[in-house]
Amino acid sequence: MGRGNGGFTEAGLRKVRDVLTRHVESGKIPGLVALVSRGEEVHVEALGTLHHDGGEPMRRDTIFRMASTSKPVTVAAAMILLDECRLRLDDPVEPWLPELANRQVLKRIDSPLDDTVPALRPITVRDVLTSTFGLGMDLTSLGTPIMGAVFEQGLTPNLPVPMPEPDEWMRRLGALPLMHQPGERWQYHISSDLLGVLVARVTGQSFESFLRERLFEPLGMKDTGFHVPEKDIDRLPTLYAPDPQTGEFTVWDEAKEGRWSRPPAFAGGGGGLVSTADDYHAYFRMLLNGGVHQGERILSRPAVELMTTNRLTPEQNAARNAMARDNVHISFGQGQHGGWGFGMAVRTQRGDYAPIGQFGWDGGSGTSTYADPEHQLTGILLTQVGASVPTPVQLMHDFWTTLYQAVDH
Repeated sequence: MGRGNGGFTEAGLRKVRDVLTRHVESGKIPGLVALVSRGEEVHVEALGTLHHDGGEPMRRDTIFRMASTSKPVTVAAAMILLDECRLRLDDPVEPWLPELANRQVLKRIDSPLDDTVPALRPITVRDVLTSTFGLGMDLTSLGTPIMGAVFEQGLTPNLPVPMPEPDEWMRRLGALPLMHQPGERWQYHISSDLLGVLVARVTGQSFESFLRERLFEPLGMKDTGFHVPEKDIDRLPTLYAPDPQTGEFTVWDEAKEGRWSRPPAFAGGGGGLVSTADDYHAYFRMLLNGGVHQGERILSRPAVELMTTNRLTPEQNAARNAMARDNVHISFGQGQHGGWGFGMAVRTQRGDYAPIGQFGWDGGSGTSTYADPEHQLTGILLTQVGASVPTPVQLMHDFWTTLYQAVDH
């Protein structure tokens, strides 16, 4: 391990390992893989097991369900299209997504679905990229008619209603009014799934095949996709959503015959990826390197800068700040750290141990992935415990708190 060379201190890395070990030994986190890098220095910890009752150990190449940490990766498909002038930021999306033409907008968030006014303007590519196109997972509006319709129509990956294939998904989306005027406020998740449909229609190929051809293969992300092939299914842990009252390990998804054991009807850019620590490391290192991977340009530098710096006005971001402040148990405190770029959070204020400029996101399946330009640092923490309980979120906080102490300036 290097010391004094702008990497990590040995004592600091020991502290990271100790705090991760403590979480696994508590019995509440069956296993984890953590990868930290700075410059050329890379360290990996694989602790615990794939199942809560023991069995196979976690390994560096264990495959995880990335959940919402899919968002910062899948958005790169749209950036490639912007680089090639096949999309423009302020073009309306209607030519490719005619289902979203002539929108109606709810008069109030809790209005009946027919209590609407016409949209003031069309939805643009920029609105979709910044998660401000007018529909989203609004956790402050549960119980409203519009949120009920979103769940009932299978527009989000919430069982029991499975997400339909993309054209039917678009038809259902187009039948609903918007919650807010286009560009008015940030809303979570649905825009990331919509992005996949947009990319597929612009390119004439499936979202997954475009990602594989233009991003995953050039980066060597050989274990990243929207399902796990049969030959690799033994590398996928059981995913748990512990009971919030008792903490008992409840299975959310099994590996064999589970939701990721076959290609999905809908390849969701918002939460559909499976991947490994090394695959995600390749992606975030490419972003830190201004869009270049091993001498090959994947994205232009300006595209990376657009993605990884704040794109929201204070008005657009107000709802996100409110969610982070008032729903701390589900927001991970995110949003109290500032802004949002394209597909990812961006620190615009110092909210904890991480500096301004850090970018990335967390996932509800117990994943946390960020990069930090100031320190040229990447941190990836992957586990198989869902955020139905605070434990995985506390683990993430402890990981980042100790990792930043390990930085050798």
